[in-house]
Amino acid sequence: MTAPTTAGLLARLAPLGPYFAVATTTPSDAAAYRPLAALPGAAFDDWTALVGARLGTGAGRVAASTVHLGHVARLWSLALGTVALGGGVPELGPDRLRFTLSPEGAPSLWAPGPTARPAAEDPVPALHSLLTAHLAPLHTHLRARYGLSPRILRGNTASALTGTVRVLLDRVPDPAQDPGPLAARLLRTRDLGDDGTYLYDPDLGVAYRRNSCCLYYRTPRGSLCGDCVLHATPGRRG
Repeated sequence: MTAPTTAGLLARLAPLGPYFAVATTTPSDAAAYRPLAALPGAAFDDWTALVGARLGTGAGRVAASTVHLGHVARLWSLALGTVALGGGVPELGPDRLRFTLSPEGAPSLWAPGPTARPAAEDPVPALHSLLTAHLAPLHTHLRARYGLSPRILRGNTASALTGTVRVLLDRVPDPAQDPGPLAARLLRTRDLGDDGTYLYDPDLGVAYRRNSCCLYYRTPRGSLCGDCVLHATPGRRG
């Protein structure tokens, strides 16, 4: 039996939800797409302004944290999702993965000619390298431009990871590689975890309590997320 291509595995992920969607053939508006390497800076600020207008918060740290959390969730969904389906970690670094935004700030992703690491490799080092390649320069910008603390950024990254695991366990019966233990290892790294409480049981699923707050409760219609630290320590704010 022929092994599935990386593009084929990414296509299988798309029905799981919008965070798993990425084009692998040239879109009709290809000229509008930019590499994610260009995101830290003005491109992220433009995205934050669009989302801040939609949320009613303005283009400040609440909107920036919201954009960051959603962006990281998309990265985890594509990378960990491909592994869960039995592939290797996809080669979707900042110079290869491209994006464009709708007028409301909804992103679309495009991965021209995607390839992947060998499926037989331990995926955790490659997942770590892939995410930090995207996030290290972005986190530098978010700290300097929006005053987002390293704790919030690590918490968003961890929350996005555990949310991805929940979706995969719910919507991918009998995954070729169980994402739960992989997430446990990734969360033990300083830059991808925030020392939150992660529990995983193959029969019961995932529970996570992050060690920070994403600030979404500060939006006009916001509330605390299910994994927010403020459920346990209401005196803390971010």
